[in-house]
Amino acid sequence: MCRHAAWLGVPRPLASLLQEPSYGLCRQSHAPRMQRCGTVNADGFGVGWYDAGREEPVRYRRSIPIWADANLPGLASVARSACLMAAVRSASPGMPVEESATAPFAEGRWLLSHNGRVAREAVRPLTGGRAPESPCDSAWLAAAVFARLGAGATLGDAVSEVVRLAGLRDPDARLNLLVADGGMIAATAWNETLFLHLGEGALLASEPLDDRPGWEAVPDRHLVLATPDGVRVQPV
Repeated sequence: MCRHAAWLGVPRPLASLLQEPSYGLCRQSHAPRMQRCGTVNADGFGVGWYDAGREEPVRYRRSIPIWADANLPGLASVARSACLMAAVRSASPGMPVEESATAPFAEGRWLLSHNGRVAREAVRPLTGGRAPESPCDSAWLAAAVFARLGAGATLGDAVSEVVRLAGLRDPDARLNLLVADGGMIAATAWNETLFLHLGEGALLASEPLDDRPGWEAVPDRHLVLATPDGVRVQPV
């Protein structure tokens, strides 16, 4: 299990997902309010953002608890972007605890985070032979999504297809994904909580980052597509 969040909208710092909100991911790493499986998320963390001077997103990942990284607060206060992603990790039993197993996963312009678990044998047939970055289940999901994106699928179609097929093969899977390309975010709610808040953009999170009004639960087995033109929620 994990907790994750993403932002698309007016440029803001990574700290807006991590330290600034009263229930940001730094707090959710040790005191999540809605986590169904596990009690702490101390098996690593990762952040990703898009910079105008780079073709590919920037990532920073560690296999230590987020509270143990003394350099992160300074980095998070100055790393600013219109598209952000961050995650804190609670490794599923049997999964490795290492940086390569920590979201966000990346390929080209794409970033991906997975909150949940899935049987790896349910995902391997979906990758088209593409090797994952790590042997963990989330990396296999990323390989499957990236394979479809690399073949020309849209962000929404690639994410929906992988989640739907993996869910058919593993009915107990929890398949909440966040996938971004810098200009769009696709997110799924599948057997796990996902919340959406709209303001100067779209904020997506496993659970609300604060107590402001306006947070709405995304219905189960639904896809959220956030673009600069608005947000659409539809069945997977």
